[in-house]
Amino acid sequence: MMQKKNRAFLKWAGGKYSLVENINAKLPTGNRLIEPFVGAGSVFLNTDFKRYLLNDINPDLINLYNFLKSQPDAVIHDASRFFTDAHNNEETYYALRKEFNDTSDEYYRAILFLYLNRHGYNGLCRYSLAGNFNVPFGRYKKPYFPEEEMLYFSERSQKAVFTCLPFEKVFSRARRGNVIYCDPPYAPLSKTAAFTSYAAKSFGLESQHQLATLSIRASYKRGIPVLISNHDLPLTRNLYANADISELSVKRSISQNGATRKPASELLAFFAPNPDLPPPKPRKRKRKPAFRTTNSK
Repeated sequence: MMQKKNRAFLKWAGGKYSLVENINAKLPTGNRLIEPFVGAGSVFLNTDFKRYLLNDINPDLINLYNFLKSQPDAVIHDASRFFTDAHNNEETYYALRKEFNDTSDEYYRAILFLYLNRHGYNGLCRYSLAGNFNVPFGRYKKPYFPEEEMLYFSERSQKAVFTCLPFEKVFSRARRGNVIYCDPPYAPLSKTAAFTSYAAKSFGLESQHQLATLSIRASYKRGIPVLISNHDLPLTRNLYANADISELSVKRSISQNGATRKPASELLAFFAPNPDLPPPKPRKRKRKPAFRTTNSK
């Protein structure tokens, strides 16, 4: 029986909080969970691996995670000052959004990223082609400051390494005994529904194909299990033809009105490791050079 679920401290469009039971049921055991698209980290927060490699292509997200891991008290104290009535208005939001886009101070960007996430529209994270954060003001009555969730995330993050790399490079870091869970930008439901401006990077059809190819190689040639979430479409069914597919129905849309959100068909595709692969060879440890002394005359 699963314990109480832990919420992420960030609002996140497409977050996996509601699906963690389904995902956990499909995830095999392993010594490390690798997430090439960690997002808000709901799966990370609700699994129990010894180690984690958590990656995202968004440098602002990873920057915030690393600061929260190393100095949670400072981050929580400084971020809380922006969660007041005086900061919850359109004029202040757009002024701080401009400061965020203009500053190169990584710590200040981390604090403002949390503010923008909680005060912006519906947990969206979107950038212009020039790399500027451009989510509009959310008009919430009283944005919640997630102090408890941040403390829990920081505690859990001591078991994690955060990276900001293309997903292909993250796959290359996986080893036998690891498990990979992928929550990529979803394949669009229609030609007009594509959302590809996350982190000023695109994740189009070519990336969807590449992810499927890497998953097949990881499981079949390297013995590493891979689980992927995505929309249930003819495209994804074709891409994941080699996987064991489970169907899901999820209530999700980019809408502030929860009553108007209709169920969408999603799937979990599990690429099981090839059972015929030989066991991995033990990795040779590099010998340390012998310590030499020199006799001075």
